Amino acid sequence: MRPRPRHWAAVLAVVVALGCLVALLHTGTGGGQPAWPPGTSDLTPDWGFTHTQYSADDGDASAEAAVRREVGAVPPAQDQALMGWGADNPEPSPGVYDFSRLDARIALITGSGGRPVITLCCAPDWMKGGQAGRTDWNQLETAPSPAHFADFAALAATVARRYPQVHDFLVWNEFKGFFDNTTGGWDAASYTALYNDVYRALKAVRPDILVGGPYLPVDSYPTGTATYPSTVSGPWGTVDERAVDAFRYWLAHNAGADFVVVDGSSLPKDGGSGVDAFAATAKFSAVTRWVHSLTPLPVWWSEWYVEPPDSGWTEPHRDAVLAAGMMALAQGGVAAAFYWNPETPSGPCPGCLWDRSGQALPPLTLLQGFARWFPPRTQAVPLATGNPDVLALAQPAEGVAVNTADRPVSVVLDGRTRTLGPYQVLWFSR
Repeated sequence: MRPRPRHWAAVLAVVVALGCLVALLHTGTGGGQPAWPPGTSDLTPDWGFTHTQYSADDGDASAEAAVRREVGAVPPAQDQALMGWGADNPEPSPGVYDFSRLDARIALITGSGGRPVITLCCAPDWMKGGQAGRTDWNQLETAPSPAHFADFAALAATVARRYPQVHDFLVWNEFKGFFDNTTGGWDAASYTALYNDVYRALKAVRPDILVGGPYLPVDSYPTGTATYPSTVSGPWGTVDERAVDAFRYWLAHNAGADFVVVDGSSLPKDGGSGVDAFAATAKFSAVTRWVHSLTPLPVWWSEWYVEPPDSGWTEPHRDAVLAAGMMALAQGGVAAAFYWNPETPSGPCPGCLWDRSGQALPPLTLLQGFARWFPPRTQAVPLATGNPDVLALAQPAEGVAVNTADRPVSVVLDGRTRTLGPYQVLWFSR
């Protein structure tokens, strides 16, 4: 996702990484019967969300307090970038640090009871050809030059020492600045060199720190239209071969990793025209299973998206697709997934977890429902509903059903007939 540095006053942070959860996978193209893939884990993942440009600490004190209460009711893990997305330049000049904004975000996370996670992106200007002491936010996505990889790794180590409460670090973000225009592909070798320097620096601070990469965008295209088609494909589309190649290179040449990080939209790059959004969520399971076929490392989705731009969806429609996406991620066997909280400075905020006053919005309630009833290591099983439009997942005490249709539907769950309204997400005791 394109960054939204704190100093861009009128910019809207866009949606993506997490709040995920358990259960299903669509194989049709029109809200058809979901298929639970054989041989995948039935253990639910760890859910969380990412703080973006405008978060609770950008409002007044009462709004921040309200968010802490709302989020703290069922606190998920929370990710914050090192620079940008609400954090200032952490080292504007060599050896001169400014962690005030990052301090505030980490305090917000821990104050709401969440587990803090840091994405180590992006780099100060002087590490990428800019002037020391100045910050050009237009260059946020520029990668550090190879001559400064060690400097960025040293900054990462400084961050790890400053925040001993942070145990999980993601290295860089979506290969930003690592696209080679000459070859037309990702420069996986350069990214991996940076990753390896950061990995070694973090492990030298505390061996128990968990480090993951490559935080690779797994773009896909409608099947039959991809310029760089790969064998990772399904009814939802085909993954770009350049992403597959970059991932394989990092996997073969990294200095070590505690988990694997990917991100992307369930919808193809054309915006999802002609693709059923519920069916497209099958991509999450398919990509996760593909990664598992290459490595036993846990798989994290650092960002995940289900909604096309300017969708015009109602809130119930959005929540239903989000729930289906969480189910598909979990059914693929993910270890963690982060919902990208698309906060805005004012006005309506489709898909946000809370409003500007700090009151919870439906996506947060949905996320916390999954976090409460399907926490990590919970045994979750799909339930037959007898209706291809309704998805259902359960654990011994609680279940959830999602109506993917825009009309009321009656189904039998655990021997009891229940009616779900259009796009309703229904929680039920067993």
